[in-house]
Amino acid sequence: MPTLYVLRHGQTEFNLQHRVQGRCDSPLTPLGVEQARAAGRWLAGQGVRFDRMCSSPLGRAASTLEVVREELRAAGEKDLPPAELLDGLMERSYGTFESGPTADVPADLWDPGERLVRFGGEGSAALRERVVAAITGIMEAPGVECALAVSHGSATLQFKLAWEHLAHCPQDVHLGNCCVLVFDYDPEARTFACERIVNQAL
Repeated sequence: MPTLYVLRHGQTEFNLQHRVQGRCDSPLTPLGVEQARAAGRWLAGQGVRFDRMCSSPLGRAASTLEVVREELRAAGEKDLPPAELLDGLMERSYGTFESGPTADVPADLWDPGERLVRFGGEGSAALRERVVAAITGIMEAPGVECALAVSHGSATLQFKLAWEHLAHCPQDVHLGNCCVLVFDYDPEARTFACERIVNQAL
């Protein structure tokens, strides 16, 4: 059965400053880079061979993917597929709250439902539909048996919530920076089953 790995980006400066970073961006911290390296080493230790490696085009996610690729090359992987940047993996927009203090957001930051739509943000239903479509598209490409998708906290959560009813592991798990979610993909049913959630101990 095809396998999907979903990776949240590493820690950023905005994470430390408790600022909203939906569609705006912030660079990885030194710890964020190390988290990405740890994730890359973990993936290398699983003997994973990717057919596709995709990322949100936002800098913090694309940088995380590049660090992971460096670690896979360092572990001896010489034939990596190209890095692909997909808009469908982007974080939600938080509208007028972008780049401001997280405390100003009048809803749960990771799962605000539809409460941010009136402020120009993206609702959870639209985000879930978008990220599920993007990741399903990754897996439906010819010859894909194993893929990596690098995304963001709220986007990753919505993808996980979409498939919680099929999960084979506990789902009440914090999605830390550079956590890895492992899914089996059923191409006939077009469904995903979460098999494992791994948080790096950094």
